[in-house]
Amino acid sequence: MFTSRIAVAAALVLLSGGFLLSAQDAAPTTAPAAAAQPKTEQPEVNRSISYYHAGLAGTYADQALNEGRSDLILRAIEEYKLALNADPNSADLNNQLADLYFRTGRARDAETTVRNLLKTAPDDIAAHKLLGRIYLRQLGEGQNSSSASQPSSNLVDQAIAEFEKIITLEPKSIENRMVLGQLYTVKHDPQKAEQAFKSAAEIEPDSEEVVLNLARLYAESGDTKHAAQVIEAVRVDDRSPKMEVTLGSLYDQLKQPKDAIAAYKRAADLGPGDLQTVSVLAQALLTDNQIDEALAQYRILSEADPENADALVRIAEIQRRKGKYTDALATVRRARKIDATSLEAGFNEGMILDILGRLDEAAQTYQAMVDVTSHANGAYTGEEKNNRSIFLERLGAIQMERNKTAEAVAAYQRLIDLGGESAVRGYQGQVDAWRTAHDFDKSLEVARKAAASDPNNRELKLMLAGEMADHGQADEAIAMARSLLKNSSDDRAIHLAIAQMSVRLRRWKDAEEAIEKADALSTKKEEHINILFMRGELAERQKHYDAAEQAFRQVLEIEPDSAMALNYLGYMLADKGMKLQEALKMIRKAVDLEPWNGAYLDSLGWAYFKLGDNELAEENLAKAVDRTQTDPTVHMHLGDLYEKTGRIRQAATQWQSALDQFAKSSPADYEQSDVVKVQKKLDTARTKLAKQDNTVAPAKPE
Repeated sequence: MFTSRIAVAAALVLLSGGFLLSAQDAAPTTAPAAAAQPKTEQPEVNRSISYYHAGLAGTYADQALNEGRSDLILRAIEEYKLALNADPNSADLNNQLADLYFRTGRARDAETTVRNLLKTAPDDIAAHKLLGRIYLRQLGEGQNSSSASQPSSNLVDQAIAEFEKIITLEPKSIENRMVLGQLYTVKHDPQKAEQAFKSAAEIEPDSEEVVLNLARLYAESGDTKHAAQVIEAVRVDDRSPKMEVTLGSLYDQLKQPKDAIAAYKRAADLGPGDLQTVSVLAQALLTDNQIDEALAQYRILSEADPENADALVRIAEIQRRKGKYTDALATVRRARKIDATSLEAGFNEGMILDILGRLDEAAQTYQAMVDVTSHANGAYTGEEKNNRSIFLERLGAIQMERNKTAEAVAAYQRLIDLGGESAVRGYQGQVDAWRTAHDFDKSLEVARKAAASDPNNRELKLMLAGEMADHGQADEAIAMARSLLKNSSDDRAIHLAIAQMSVRLRRWKDAEEAIEKADALSTKKEEHINILFMRGELAERQKHYDAAEQAFRQVLEIEPDSAMALNYLGYMLADKGMKLQEALKMIRKAVDLEPWNGAYLDSLGWAYFKLGDNELAEENLAKAVDRTQTDPTVHMHLGDLYEKTGRIRQAATQWQSALDQFAKSSPADYEQSDVVKVQKKLDTARTKLAKQDNTVAPAKPE
């Protein structure tokens, strides 16, 4: 991240440190001799006396600044005045006095002294430089106001004028051109800033400071590509580590991860052991999914600083992605011991516990992070709201997995209380919680409340329409959605909502027409992916499996890591007994991407079942049932597994659970043919169990 423009401008010149006088000591004194009105006759110069007092002044000034004694500063000033009485037109003495004023916080006295000198020596470079330093210090201190001597002039303009003059006096100075470029940046004049930086580059093309500032100028104006080209123009052998790190950052912004990694590696080679470079390289490798290489870099960071909680969080993330969940949990808990308030550590610990099925602990972790992000007054910044909403959503989801509907609704209510987009997600969470519990009256009630809370919010109205459609009010729901159409590009979301409702209502033609209308308004990559997925779902629901497979494969060509498409296509193929090895590979990838997803675990177990691997089938189907107890399909699948392995009584229990959940579900969520199949299997199982019970039952006494 680039520093603020004012701070950068102020930092470009090394200001001399020194002791600041107290308010009383720093009060303006009588004007120095150099500031007196010029006399008609040239004053007599006595350089021996001048040298004597100048020497004393220098001694007092050095001692005062070293020891912090304001009394010696005053003596030094008086000695400079005596020296100037002996040699009033001495540019050196005037500059030395002005510099002392400047170093001791008396900027106005310094400015007055310098300006009086410039009346008689307009091209004195030292005077102009000191005046420039005065303005830069005032800019750095945020005093963007008019000076005492020129109340109508803007401070930035005064500084620019000085450095323009300095450049005419020292045309080969890169540093002064850089300062001028920074000042024009502060003035929001990028053309003149660019001109100043380019003129510096002509003098020294490979100067790190010149190249980086010119690159920064383009980057801040939004021209990231041009910024990268500035550094690329420097021969690789002539680039500094800082140039390479900056270039890597620019490549990151340009979504060129391979180029970013290469730049960071060159920086690391040039400056071995620089932990900041190791850190950005590690993050770039992780972003590019080079997790083993990223792990090696994060271990370097952790070994160099065992208290680096962020490095441990990243190591835990990589361990989780590699499926080493127990190791990941131990690592992230080390990070939390170092920094109990680390939001990323808390988020990752909750996620890992969720994956391990330790839902009670996951809920406790997320609740702790909700508490960490809580303010008693209920006031939050935008960033705080965002962080808080993440933990509340995860807490709500975990409570749903635990079948703790009331607790889930409570978590989502706190999300609603944050307002804005958080409120929309909170209402949707409450609707989902009640739907998961098969309490559709409650889900409709929440949707109505949501729409009433913000009548102009289109998302909330579409949420209500969706619930109405599932609640037997299909025509009213579709009409409500269509009333939101405005004949603009914003209509795309409405057409998609109508398509989704129509699919669930089995109104295939209406769904197809709505998808086509949404497709006509789609311009972005993710929008086209969404359309293809909808087409795949529509085809699959109509049992047009070839068309569905084609649509989902098109999604995966564009987005190979689409977990939803991988799972949908993999499950469809497995359920039909088609391309089982490929189906298994797809579903395993979906589970790797979202290992906590109960629906994906069910798909994985079902694929293993179809392949005849009963042990892995049972392992994953049992996990799916634990996570999605109200889903009839997972009970149906586990029942089939138990039947296949000879456990008829357990199979009957699962099939009965499936029928119970079918009875509570919305008709849009299942096929009636599945209910018939499960009922038939249950009846057959009960007959077998009855025969078994009669066979083993003891004979009744005569």
